[in-house]
Amino acid sequence: MDIRSGAFSASTPPPAGTDLRWRVSTGFAALKACAAIALLLAGVFVAGDRRALAAALIAAAILGVYALRDFIAPVRLAADLEGLTVVSGYASRRRLDWAQVERMRVDARSRGGMRSELLEIDAGEHLFLLSRYDLNAHPADVHEELLRLRGFSSRA
Repeated sequence: MDIRSGAFSASTPPPAGTDLRWRVSTGFAALKACAAIALLLAGVFVAGDRRALAAALIAAAILGVYALRDFIAPVRLAADLEGLTVVSGYASRRRLDWAQVERMRVDARSRGGMRSELLEIDAGEHLFLLSRYDLNAHPADVHEELLRLRGFSSRA
């Protein structure tokens, strides 16, 4: 069951089998893949200039690797009454019981007129940072839902 954004309230417990999932936007992943292909094609047109060719191929490779990760591991965060599953590294997953999660917070920063927010999940020796692009939702909203779910898991 995939439940999102206020699907259960602070007083009403989530249904059994509740599984919250946040994933990368399919459109954003496709945009990365298209940009990588466009860079490859641009490299073909500048094949006479070795530096431009190298730059285009390197940029295409990097963008392609990120796009591939989005298709291999689209779900970046999943939560249920027992704990969290977070993408770790390129595409592996790490399961955390709620007891292993020491702290969750939203880190908001403003620099150069731009505001960024990251959901920070502190699990002792491991720190997981998830952006709006990773979650396809505002980190503050995800944080609220995780706190609500964690509260119900401690009552169970």
